[in-house]
Amino acid sequence: MKRMYTFIAILLVFLGFAYFMEGGGTTKTKTPHVGILTLMHQPALDQIHKGVIKGLADEGYHEGKNVKVDYQNAQGDQSNLKTMASKLVNEDNDVLVGITTPASQALANATTKIPIVLGAVTDPHGAGLVKNNKKPGGNITGVSDQAPLARDLKLIKEFMPHMKTLGIIYTSSDSSATTEHRLFVALCKKEHVNVKSYSISNSNDLNQVSQEAVSQCDAIFVPTDNTIAGAMSTLVANADAAKKPVFPAVDTMVKDGGVATYSINQYKLGIEGGKLAGQILKGKKKTATTPVKYIKNGEPTLNLKQAKKLGLHVPAKFLKDAKANGEVYK
Repeated sequence: MKRMYTFIAILLVFLGFAYFMEGGGTTKTKTPHVGILTLMHQPALDQIHKGVIKGLADEGYHEGKNVKVDYQNAQGDQSNLKTMASKLVNEDNDVLVGITTPASQALANATTKIPIVLGAVTDPHGAGLVKNNKKPGGNITGVSDQAPLARDLKLIKEFMPHMKTLGIIYTSSDSSATTEHRLFVALCKKEHVNVKSYSISNSNDLNQVSQEAVSQCDAIFVPTDNTIAGAMSTLVANADAAKKPVFPAVDTMVKDGGVATYSINQYKLGIEGGKLAGQILKGKKKTATTPVKYIKNGEPTLNLKQAKKLGLHVPAKFLKDAKANGEVYK
């Protein structure tokens, strides 16, 4: 009898050990997986990516330690997005992050179950990603990179008080760019600013189109546009040759030769997205009930060297604001 009891005791210990090793024990936990998909390498998008990693860390998820991050970059080829999105879904990531509207749409087409955080989408509802920006209702929510367009237009008028025609160049296939183009044109009409629109299909069009634009306009505005941001040197070269200023909506584009802007800080934008992803991992936030976050106040960014090269008078108030609260490139 004693031998039987001993055998049963040994058997129970063995079964308990096997249960623990198979994951039945409460002390064994799965390392969270986060998939990030972006359209291309580009200064603003790279800043968002870095911000997402920082935001996750702020929520206690440190890459390589207690969270696995799978970063996929389509290298500017939208045909790669579908394949990469499917890869991230099939690898059982717990949360997905889309940087740019095309990347987010690819993720949305790949899954309706895994939570998706929009890392930078100007108009999620207009892009067909959520039912409502305030009440998304599905597996998607996130952060918008909508530029403070009214403030940017006011700034352009301060720099160019005698401006007769303002040009706007945008990529027709970029949802963020087309949305901001539409909103900006409406603002110009309201403020009685004569505006002329120029669209490109891809970066190959930018050289010819920008030459035409700078020959017909006193200044150029560029909305949140990934294609033009990636080819900013082409636009700036043509604008410099015509001695015309470029006012972009994004701070990194000012650094690359634009004059000035009030821009949503791309790194901080990414941090907000990363924090949201971390809160979803913790179960503190649900995509269906978490409104899309809009950052209302842009930060002043000035390329003082570019302004001087073009002989522009920098508004004193803006210069002071940029020095105190933003960035000045000299």
